[in-house]
Amino acid sequence: MSSPSQPDTGESRFPRLRLLMLVTLLTLCVALWYLAAHLLRGEADVDWHAATLPCDLHQSACTASLGGGRTLTLDVEASGRIRALELLPLTVRVDGIEVDAASVDFIGRDMDMGLHRFPLSKQDSGRFEGVGQVPICTESVMPWQAQVVVETAEGRLGSRFDFTVERSVP
Repeated sequence: MSSPSQPDTGESRFPRLRLLMLVTLLTLCVALWYLAAHLLRGEADVDWHAATLPCDLHQSACTASLGGGRTLTLDVEASGRIRALELLPLTVRVDGIEVDAASVDFIGRDMDMGLHRFPLSKQDSGRFEGVGQVPICTESVMPWQAQVVVETAEGRLGSRFDFTVERSVP
């Protein structure tokens, strides 16, 4: 029988320890999320090539030289400006090398907006098509990057094309 002056052993003697364990668990979850996002993007083995300037995806297709007379072109068919949540027909054309697969990722340049990857379907020789969508952001002007990665027998090749999306005012 317990005496009324002794503390109840059913309650935790270490409430701060539970809080510390919860904070540690949340920190581990966030770290794992960042690791998974990095691994899913899988950019480590991509041979990146700079875009040929000038490049304005709002106005026309953008091109990058892959060296050796090989080129990669991205065309985003937007009516006027590229807008958030609008379905965007995407076309990637690669000349000078045989390509097995192509995808386009929309990456927030100044803010992590998650992974927005759009695999494209192979059409005729060197041409891939699909549909993408830029997600909405709370910023009035959001800088984005379209990362195009193509799979070849020689490895993965890619280029990055910068563009900006302005939020529409209703």
